[in-house]
Amino acid sequence: MLANQKRYTDYSSFIRTRFKERVQKISLDTGFTCPNRDGSKGVGGCTYCNNNTFNPYYCAPAKSITQQLDEGIAFFSPKYKTQQYLAYFQAYTNTYADIKLVKELYLEAINHPGVIGLVIGTRPDCISEELIDFLADLAQTSYIALEFGVESTLNKTLTLINRCHTYQETIAAYRLADNRGLHLGAHIILGLPGETPEEMLQHATNISDLPIQTLKIHHLQVVKHTMMAVQLEKTPEMFSLFGLNDYLDFITEFTTHLRPDIIIERFISESPAKLLIAPKWGGLKNFEIVAKIEKRLAEKDLWQGKFYIANK
Repeated sequence: MLANQKRYTDYSSFIRTRFKERVQKISLDTGFTCPNRDGSKGVGGCTYCNNNTFNPYYCAPAKSITQQLDEGIAFFSPKYKTQQYLAYFQAYTNTYADIKLVKELYLEAINHPGVIGLVIGTRPDCISEELIDFLADLAQTSYIALEFGVESTLNKTLTLINRCHTYQETIAAYRLADNRGLHLGAHIILGLPGETPEEMLQHATNISDLPIQTLKIHHLQVVKHTMMAVQLEKTPEMFSLFGLNDYLDFITEFTTHLRPDIIIERFISESPAKLLIAPKWGGLKNFEIVAKIEKRLAEKDLWQGKFYIANK
């Protein structure tokens, strides 16, 4: 059993240990795009992507970074007496712009009163040594997290979902960012078209080989206004979407193959009901499903890393 009495390394415990008080992420939208949207690598973006599934109302590129932070803090501050804030560059690819502009926006955020660090979401093919050097300098005095959208460790899947990068580029990005004082994270999507259960379990082993501290696991959700919504309607045989009970069984097994020290920040996706097409799990909230996962781990006497074996 793990020291925190949970059967996995949980994000809340990490936050309490690292910051000693509650921390809230404030989502930001820079207005940047992605190389698989603007034609430099492709068009249309990832087939599953609709950024409206996670952008809050105050998060809009027409507003400055300072205004978005001010409005986000005003929204969250009445809920808790004391808390600190992380500026979360979330929408699209937040390193995909002129590097001078990227640096200016990051500095604007980190210098905002109440902001103690940055969380930057990006693609593994949109990073540079110059930017890593800049972030490493910031990390000497502030918490800097860099999250790459891995999504899959299979090139056939990355091609199918129009990511327009390879898993080898993912590995190279983490090598570039490793040992620079950055908190490295990854996103993985379980249930992408064409992937077998065995291939998805292999993701756990492959992801564990990367120098990450944090993992966000998403189950595939098909949402409105995406290419996947069209594919689901026209070629439903492409998909094997998880039912809730099947996912509980699978995610508990997946967890056993993860490196035990990886912090699991999330177990599921949670798209707005008005946008979600499938799968629908009875309107259960994130915390309710996490409770079911924890119960299933206990019932099956499983824990993170129980069957972990590193790739040779």
